[in-house]
Amino acid sequence: MTNLETTKAMADAFVRGDIPAIMEHLADDVEWDYDSISDVPWYQPRRGKAEVSEFFDCLAQTEITQWEPKLYLGEDDLTVVVLDGDYRVKSTGRRVVYKDCLLLFRFDAKGKVVRFNHRVDLHRAWLAYHDKAPDRRAA
Repeated sequence: MTNLETTKAMADAFVRGDIPAIMEHLADDVEWDYDSISDVPWYQPRRGKAEVSEFFDCLAQTEITQWEPKLYLGEDDLTVVVLDGDYRVKSTGRRVVYKDCLLLFRFDAKGKVVRFNHRVDLHRAWLAYHDKAPDRRAA
């Protein structure tokens, strides 16, 4: 399986809610959201599979209403997913809507993901998490 095929398989697994299928493609010491500086629980830097599991646990604090990959790109050890997303922070009712956000995956020689990062508007997520966004509460 190529890195791009693995990325697509992981995206499909996410849509199905099949977290174990995602985890099997991660290196044991994977770096997740490696340069994030947000205090939003689902955008915290994590290292290793156990901490990445915590990421998926944190997503229970949201209700994802759209997660639509639009484009997959890949070359060598880097793949990129361009997607539109929309979720609601359950504790505040605030929505976070992303158009053309990026997911970056770096692979090792064994085809395992060693680095992953969301390229999203973290400030928008912070505002929604802290109930400070303009009033765009989900209906």
